[in-house]
Amino acid sequence: MKREEFLQVVSKESIEDFLRFTQTPKNTLDPFDLNELLQELPRKQKEILWEKLTHLLKETLVEKPVETWQMTGDDENNDCMDVDIVPEMKQTVAVIQGVTAVVTASIPVVDETVNYKVLLECAFILNGILPALPESEKDLQGAIQHMCEMWWEKGLEGKEQLGKTVFIRLLRKSLNKAATGADVVRLWNLHQTLLYFDYDSEDSNEVKDLLLECFMSVRHIKKEEGRRFLSFLFSWNVNFIKMIHGTVKNQLQFFPRSLMEYISEVYFRAWKKVSGEALKILEHNCIQDFMHHGIHLPRSSTVHSKVREMLSYFHKQSKVRQGVEEMLYRLYQPILWRSLRARNSEVRSNAAFLFVDAFPIRDPSFNVEEMDNEIQKQFEELFNLLEDPYPVVRSTGILGVSQITSKYWEMIPPPIVADLLKKIIIELACDVTSADVRCSVFKCLPITLDNKLSHPLLEQLLPALKYSLHDNSEKVRVAFVDMLLKIKATKAAKFWKICPMEHLLARLEVDSRPVSRRIVNLLFNSFFPINQPVYVWCERCVTLIQMNSAAARKFYQYAYEYTAPTNIAKLMLTIRRCLNACIQKAAKESLHDDDEEDEETEKESISMFNDVLSVNDVASMASLLEITVILWRSIRKALDHNEGARDYAIRKFASDDRCMTPLVILASFMPPAAIPTFRYYLSIQNSLKTSERRVRIHVTQESKPELAVDYIEYLLTHPVNRGCLLSAPKKKLSQLFKILRAAKEVLDSILKATNASSVGCNQTTALRAFSLCCRLSIHLQNKFSEDGKDYLSILKETGDWIESQVVPCLLATDQENGISKQSNVSQLIIQDYLTVCKDLIMVGLGNLKFQAYLLDIALAVIQTERGGFCTPVLLCVLKEITEASLTQNTETHEVESLLHAVQTVFQKILECVSCRLKKQLEEGIQLIRSIQMPLGEFLYAVQYWRSSCPAVHQGVLSTLLDAIVAEINYALQKASSETDLTIPKTVSDLPPLSRSLMTIIMKTVNVVRSFLNELMKCILSKEVEEIFSLTAMVCIVIIIKGKHKVSLLKDIAPVIQRKLITYKETATEESSNTESFRILYESSLKILDELLNP
Repeated sequence: MKREEFLQVVSKESIEDFLRFTQTPKNTLDPFDLNELLQELPRKQKEILWEKLTHLLKETLVEKPVETWQMTGDDENNDCMDVDIVPEMKQTVAVIQGVTAVVTASIPVVDETVNYKVLLECAFILNGILPALPESEKDLQGAIQHMCEMWWEKGLEGKEQLGKTVFIRLLRKSLNKAATGADVVRLWNLHQTLLYFDYDSEDSNEVKDLLLECFMSVRHIKKEEGRRFLSFLFSWNVNFIKMIHGTVKNQLQFFPRSLMEYISEVYFRAWKKVSGEALKILEHNCIQDFMHHGIHLPRSSTVHSKVREMLSYFHKQSKVRQGVEEMLYRLYQPILWRSLRARNSEVRSNAAFLFVDAFPIRDPSFNVEEMDNEIQKQFEELFNLLEDPYPVVRSTGILGVSQITSKYWEMIPPPIVADLLKKIIIELACDVTSADVRCSVFKCLPITLDNKLSHPLLEQLLPALKYSLHDNSEKVRVAFVDMLLKIKATKAAKFWKICPMEHLLARLEVDSRPVSRRIVNLLFNSFFPINQPVYVWCERCVTLIQMNSAAARKFYQYAYEYTAPTNIAKLMLTIRRCLNACIQKAAKESLHDDDEEDEETEKESISMFNDVLSVNDVASMASLLEITVILWRSIRKALDHNEGARDYAIRKFASDDRCMTPLVILASFMPPAAIPTFRYYLSIQNSLKTSERRVRIHVTQESKPELAVDYIEYLLTHPVNRGCLLSAPKKKLSQLFKILRAAKEVLDSILKATNASSVGCNQTTALRAFSLCCRLSIHLQNKFSEDGKDYLSILKETGDWIESQVVPCLLATDQENGISKQSNVSQLIIQDYLTVCKDLIMVGLGNLKFQAYLLDIALAVIQTERGGFCTPVLLCVLKEITEASLTQNTETHEVESLLHAVQTVFQKILECVSCRLKKQLEEGIQLIRSIQMPLGEFLYAVQYWRSSCPAVHQGVLSTLLDAIVAEINYALQKASSETDLTIPKTVSDLPPLSRSLMTIIMKTVNVVRSFLNELMKCILSKEVEEIFSLTAMVCIVIIIKGKHKVSLLKDIAPVIQRKLITYKETATEESSNTESFRILYESSLKILDELLNP
């Protein structure tokens, strides 16, 4: 028999047979079943089997300890004899796996009558080797782990030790990235194992860390069994509750709001389960802590809204779960009422939100009198919230009143309800100090409207709000119309009784899209009743036009959003029939046409609109035509996708070609002033034709270049419009470019004018057209460069014209104010040209030759006496040229020459600013302010690319240093004749140009370091041989020291100090200049000494 055979093979000598029994594939032809065999074995044979099994396991592990498995695997490729060892190791694993299978199958048959101590020993041995198994033996690990789980579930002796092992492994596994929900479920099944861990033992530290990680795991939080497990952890130890709470608080900022309900559920379940000291800790250290943070955290905090959601979860449970209400009352008591009267307005607003969300906060154990007093006290708090000086608190109070009246209307005394709602509707709806408060009124009243018992009272109070539709705040008007929509939906009142129709139409006419769309939604069924015949639609349309034609246009502009395109098309065709009927009726009455057949066909249409529309009502007829256009435009996309419907509509609106000829003849009878309007209507009729014939009427009109320039500027400056413009054919774009180029001729005539009367009145327009022409050339160069057309050459021609004709006019003067109109115009031309060229280089369209050409023009301008006006835009040009040339990574002679020119122009700019300061101080200071930002951007660009071109970097910093030293030198020499000679020690003490340059330099540490390196080179090069210049450098060093801690300063100071000592004899001589020399010498040495020896 199989039973006796199996008992005999459980030994070291019959390993192959043992493995054959334990690894036999399950199939229908194999009669052997291990589980069935163990159930049939007598008690004695079971004990013998388990004893032999344990003996086999021990022998196997003694012969091949688990600790050597990993070593064998590591040495596999190093020893040729491992070829025989590997099969032995596989056999060892198979034997242990077979033993594990037998132990697992034995667990269900263990009962009180069986002595399973030997089996327990075997299970302990397997449990002991589990941590030492290599990671490669996952099947064996899983089998032993499953055995331990079954042992725990069976509740056998020793389950604590086996359960703890598998608990830790499952805990680790559930925290892996590859874990699944099933792992969390298995962990929950073993949750009671945690109670056998000693919290205070050091061996439990790893378990604590892993358990706290579970509170950071989204997988545990989202899974139902995971939340049960997390809430169970609160009952392990009271000290662990504090650790859990600290972990959750630290993680709140990282959790999405979608998890807050789950986190709240974990806390709530824990609160229901724990008792005694744990309950006290949970309530006061956790729940009340959340209450404290919900009140005192700033609303800007990312955690604040999440804490409020957690507290709201408890508030909701108070209405359905016993004991929660009493707990909230007890925990809120010491903090909430005090916070509602706090000085900090944000604390009051947070407390107000929690108060209205938890209302009513009471202890169910109160008697009737105590309960009435408590509720009355809370109603008084509600009134206080509505009168709070802080708008957010008042808004929260409005929300609270709306929610409370909606939920507890029938329980609140009518006088209190009436007073609360009157306070909101009569006073707070007109709160002039805060639009947010007014908006809150209309956002929150719909909450009250959800309770039908409120409708009679609100129907009396709400008409007082009709003027709120005209509030100066858009969000208030939006909220008001939303409230009217809610009133309409709930049938609480007639919305036109609350806000009259004329008010709604007046607002619809002029208001913004958000408000207008809502008003259209509100009025839609009134003026576009879908469920009624189409002729009613047209009647309502005419009625709306007669009430307010502008509002009617706006209404049908948004009507397509609330109905199908089919209904819009039906209304269009009905309006057409209506217009035809009215015209035909008028024609018959005037011609006395008694054609019976025509009367038959049109009788229905004419009678339909007899009382609504007359041909004499020209305004309504025109409005109907306008609305037809609006309706067609609103469904144009839908018609484009349905060719049949589009063709049908076109045929209906343009079916009679006979109309065109008489219309053209009629136009010949009209005066010229009437032709444009007539042409407009004729073009509408003509545009609906499908034929290729076109009627053209030539009208001589006054040209409006200003309007044309506005239009072109609008097209060029908006990306979407610009794309449409540049998509036009090249021929049309060339015509536009040619027209704009004519502006140069106009400007040329202005520059050549000798007196004011000869200058045209379109100077501003010509300048704008000139700028647009230059900009259009850039776009055309970008679009048509592949076609061989070089629009940059046109810009160069413009530059030649500027150099020859415009620059000389900069020096033109008037006898009255010293500056001529030609000079002003020339400045504007040059600024526009340089700005456009700067943008051209910025987008990468200007080559090296063009950049060099532009610098030549810039040099010619800046060297004139009045060239300072263009320094801001010139600095921007220098920045773009520097970046464009350095990013090309080409070291050619052209690039070197270009960068040298950049340095030259930069030097001339600083010289120009310095000269302007000496001649006109106020103008010079204004010029310095205008160049501060572009100069900073240029300097930072040079600093960024310093490694690509150190020559430019050094040249620019050298120029800056020379300018600063020269100006401070000049200021010190000028002050040396005065009695009070002091050395500048702060930026504000410096002369204007140096002050501006030092401010820019000291904004970044990298620029400061580079500047100090240049200063060191300057001192060491022996170029500075004057005490005034040395003193200027001391000023620079001490000013930088006040803002930055740069180690290079202590290297520079000794060098300057040695230079100064050479002037000791000069400073001690007796002469007219000795005193000033001595002051500078001693002051400089003192400053340097303080720097070196602080």
